[in-house]
Amino acid sequence: MENKDGRQGPKLGSLLFYGLMLVALVVLSTVIFGNNYGRQEKTTLADVLEYINSTEYKVTSVEVNGTNVKLTYKDQSGAVKSINQSVPYEYVDDLVLVLEEAKKNGTIENYNYSEPFDWSILINIMMFGGTIVLVFLIFNTINRQTRDSNSVFSFGNNRAKLTDPDKMKVKFSDVAGSVEEKEELSEIVDFLKSPAKYKELGAKIPKGVLLYGAPGTGKTLLARAVAGEAGVRFFYISGSDFVEMLVGVGASRVRSLFADAKRAAPSVVFIDEIDAVGRKRGAGLGGGQDEREQTLNQILVEMDGFDVNTNIIVMAATNRVDVLDPALLRPGRFDRRIMVNMPDADEREAILKIHAKNKPLAKDVSLREVALSTVGFTGADLENVLNEAALLTARRNKKEISMNEITDATFRVQMGPQKNSKKLSDKVKRLTSYHEAGHAVVLKATSEFEKVDRVTIIPAGSAGGYTAYKPVEDTDFYTEKMLLDVIKMSLGGRAAEEIFLGEVSTGAASDLQHCNSIAKNMIKRYGLSSKFRNMVFGDENEEVFLGYSMGQVQSYSEQTAAAIDQEIKLIIDSCYEETKRILNEKRSIMEALAARLQDKLTVDGPEFEMIYEANGDLELVDYARKNKLSISEATEKRSSEITSGSIEDLIADDASKTSSDDKDGEEN
Repeated sequence: MENKDGRQGPKLGSLLFYGLMLVALVVLSTVIFGNNYGRQEKTTLADVLEYINSTEYKVTSVEVNGTNVKLTYKDQSGAVKSINQSVPYEYVDDLVLVLEEAKKNGTIENYNYSEPFDWSILINIMMFGGTIVLVFLIFNTINRQTRDSNSVFSFGNNRAKLTDPDKMKVKFSDVAGSVEEKEELSEIVDFLKSPAKYKELGAKIPKGVLLYGAPGTGKTLLARAVAGEAGVRFFYISGSDFVEMLVGVGASRVRSLFADAKRAAPSVVFIDEIDAVGRKRGAGLGGGQDEREQTLNQILVEMDGFDVNTNIIVMAATNRVDVLDPALLRPGRFDRRIMVNMPDADEREAILKIHAKNKPLAKDVSLREVALSTVGFTGADLENVLNEAALLTARRNKKEISMNEITDATFRVQMGPQKNSKKLSDKVKRLTSYHEAGHAVVLKATSEFEKVDRVTIIPAGSAGGYTAYKPVEDTDFYTEKMLLDVIKMSLGGRAAEEIFLGEVSTGAASDLQHCNSIAKNMIKRYGLSSKFRNMVFGDENEEVFLGYSMGQVQSYSEQTAAAIDQEIKLIIDSCYEETKRILNEKRSIMEALAARLQDKLTVDGPEFEMIYEANGDLELVDYARKNKLSISEATEKRSSEITSGSIEDLIADDASKTSSDDKDGEEN
């Protein structure tokens, strides 16, 4: 039952239990202390003996019930009275002797004696038994908590989650894409199923397999699929689970983990985010005896201690293979490294099909189009897109997920939820519309590998508006022209503000950071500059540890650094001038797109393409959209209608003129 404030009240069973305990205590106290419990004694044992030995009182009966004495006598007036008195246990025998002597002397008529029970023996037995039970419970609790991974007694125990092979449902068929990765791992599965085949040939299967790649690409899913295909036990633990405040705990957990894995062999041990404990030793300001490095040392020792016949495969996953200790990557430890790549268009389509199995999709949904518009999305991102689309569909009270919901969900995942409730002033609308129009128009005018997907001035996430674009096709590289086009597109918003508004705002801060980063990488990493052609500066795998780079010497002089800064400025300045030139040429398109954004707030990709092709003629665009025509078809049809209308007007004018001439002739 609940109280008025919502808190859970005491249960009826608990109240009954405590009530029974209270009654038991009262009964036990009554038995121990007799009927005189709680009564103040007015007589003493000496008084009882005095009544027994006295001739003044006629004692009729004496009842000794254990340690309680009840004496009945007649006083001098003949009235019958009684005395109740407790007797210490050690004096009961003496009292009986006195009573026996008094009976012989005739002082008392009779007495009844019941042998007392020594409650101290029972109490001692109960205390001894209770102590044994308490000790047993304490040891049992400690033993149970030692097995519990969250207990204070389980510091050094294995904290890996064990999955039984009968309950392992993940197979390679559940992992869409990653074709080459699954081929590499199929050898591991075959070894776990048939190790004798490899032993006969003297082949040694890799002890460790390292999966690395971007977050969300399915590294953990692949590891589970290996155990699922092989039908072996799967131990899952994160690298951070080894590290504790107490030194030595991580190493103890490593020993416990591998001991459990050997007992459960054949098995797969999977360490997720191994860079939490596997970073390079001796890097940073700290010493080499901290808890993390001791844990790493123990992992290395345990992997070296594997017997050839031990059917245990250690798998690990990380997003930062560049920071791992070289000892982890040498042959004999994680000697097989598999890069889990970002999915391409075909793989994204396969992933979408898996996640769309239990979702009702409308007929207009094309998973191929969704796959093409989600370049750079991982498997986790694609799952999130379809889940967000389902949530949007439910919010809009629809029964099927349409392409519109999937598109909105894609932008929601990329940019965050739109802030439709935020009221925009006319000035903010005008500034944001020209800014985003600048990005879109420059992208369309310069880029051949990307196209505009949506332009909006509705705030989303931390952005006041955004221009979404998607590649025409997947690509794994960028040319120098492509990088310069990206810089121009990033500068399009700032240039549009300067040209069409006469002032610039802080809205281009992230755009400037983006284009400056690209220009710097063009010079320092890719060797794409006129002055430093085919030269690179710095190491791509620069250390991220504090203190490690303090003793490192810069690989180029201060004069070169200044020249690099000048080259970055030259690239950005030239791109900015080119961007302004493009916007000046496309003024009519800019004005039309900005006006449409201020009116509708959002312009989708197809409508933007029509505005661009119509050179900013919004009437022509509306005419084409209304009649479901392309811009070229709408232009021809409208021009023919105008021409036909002109001829009809000319014929009507000629007829009117002829009628007027005839009338004048008649008058003459």
